[in-house]
Amino acid sequence: MSDLSLKERFIYSLERKKVDKIPVCSVTQTGIVELMEITGAKWPDAHYDPEKMATLAIAAHELIGLEAVRYPFCNTVIAETLGCTIETGSLDTQPQMLDFPCKKKEDVAGLSIPDKLLESKRIQIILKATDIIKSRLSDDVPVVAGILGPAAIACYLCGVNNYLRWCITSPEVLNELIALGTSVCTEYANALFDRGVDAVVIIDSEAGPDLLPPPLFESLILPQYRLLTKNLNGHSILHICGDATDVLDMMAASGFEGLSVEEKVNLTYASQVISGRACLIGNVSPAVTLLGKSPENIKKEAKQCIEDGAGILAPGCGIAPRTPIENIRAFVAARDEYYSEKGV
Repeated sequence: MSDLSLKERFIYSLERKKVDKIPVCSVTQTGIVELMEITGAKWPDAHYDPEKMATLAIAAHELIGLEAVRYPFCNTVIAETLGCTIETGSLDTQPQMLDFPCKKKEDVAGLSIPDKLLESKRIQIILKATDIIKSRLSDDVPVVAGILGPAAIACYLCGVNNYLRWCITSPEVLNELIALGTSVCTEYANALFDRGVDAVVIIDSEAGPDLLPPPLFESLILPQYRLLTKNLNGHSILHICGDATDVLDMMAASGFEGLSVEEKVNLTYASQVISGRACLIGNVSPAVTLLGKSPENIKKEAKQCIEDGAGILAPGCGIAPRTPIENIRAFVAARDEYYSEKGV
């Protein structure tokens, strides 16, 4: 088992197979300002330039030891492709939505997926970055791409206020947007798999209980997740920010192989609920622990995550851009120390 490559260990973990030690990586954003300074691949250019995107993504593996290459660094690719207006961000802030197409319920009927979705500007950037990453990287290292999920796409397209209102007053309208999101996710994710991506992370925090009541998760979201996972041609991970405790059982029944959860979710409890149906991923706090605590405290929390049932050790959400490199190195080192201390 000690001869496993990083990719084998990552995939085996997603498939709930036995590994010598769990992977330590990030399935969420990895763009760190220190890495930008070292490589010259800085935001906001690294969101829009395939070469710089690839360089910055690979640096998180080669320079600080994360055991997967994960990209892109924002969640606006699909949103902009479908008609949202996006502000480009800065050195340490991600692109943000400025405007959205569905101001009224009537606007939803006029929305459609572009005929040549995969040829759109933002998606082409990601596909080109994928080719560059694959050409530069050993095949032993897993490549992980993040894309917006169906609920997040719906929320971007109609704005958060409409999203919250329509889930109660007009769920059939919201369901149209979510279904459109599922179709986009499927086509885009499968294009990434065709380019050699090893796993796609569906970022869908807008489906979680912080925004959507759990009964609506069951009626609006779960059927779309099952349709999505049924039609994906590769390994899939679902990431939901916030306290997803109340929907853990449904997440585990959705067909995703990995479930990435934030630190608000108790891993011991989550392990009991999931009960081997998916690989549990997480959940060291990026904003409190990785950004601001000492390396020793980071190691302590990371080791506890492994003890509590993490199948892949990862930050609970995207790494804060101003996180010190040494803190991420401590996070990575914690995994090896854990097994050494256990005598493994």
